[in-house]
Amino acid sequence: MTTQLKSLFTFLVILILFSSCAEVTNIEDCVTDEPYGFFFGVWHGIIAPISFVLSVFFDDIAMYAVNNTGGWYDFGFVLGAGILFGGGGKASNSR
Repeated sequence: MTTQLKSLFTFLVILILFSSCAEVTNIEDCVTDEPYGFFFGVWHGIIAPISFVLSVFFDDIAMYAVNNTGGWYDFGFVLGAGILFGGGGKASNSR
């Protein structure tokens, strides 16, 4: 193993160890309204890059809604992010 690979591996292990100390929000505090569904997932996927940048500076902004309907919200989120970044259309035009 090269020294660069060992350094990268060590960095990743340390990063994972420190991330285990991250604060977790209690789900009961988030569940005050109806859970977010498919269309909110699409919207949150589209605005994900903006939400990510703002979440770095503000603690009350999150990239992903904890109070969601599950699979349909996740599907909408991925679909929204795919719409924003062009989906698979760019990959199919590479020939």
